[in-house]
Amino acid sequence: MSKKILIVEDNEDALSFMKLLIEKYGYQVVEATDGIEALEKFRRHQPDLVLMDVSLPFVDGLTTAKAIREIEGSGEVPILVVTALGKSIQAQATEAGCNELIFKPVDFEVLRLLIEKHLESA
Repeated sequence: MSKKILIVEDNEDALSFMKLLIEKYGYQVVEATDGIEALEKFRRHQPDLVLMDVSLPFVDGLTTAKAIREIEGSGEVPILVVTALGKSIQAQATEAGCNELIFKPVDFEVLRLLIEKHLESA
């Protein structure tokens, strides 16, 4: 069975493109467009990895990551933050329990390698 990745992204075009590529890499994809939906989908689908945008409607990505970390058993699930905000949020992302920062525009070869690295070590 292939690994499951939860993509949390409010930009429809970015979400569709990431989904297409990640499915091409052989992973299952679960989608969420805001932090509230992300928490619900995380609980329901129990993904192996989360790709989390920071700027989301309703509940931002870092607050959502903190909430995911409060779910029993979530500590083993890598959360990779995808952001256009740059390194300025590194400390906040680490504090929220995120494992890695990926900067927009996303280099999809780098993303693929990071996904593989984190899923192998999880």
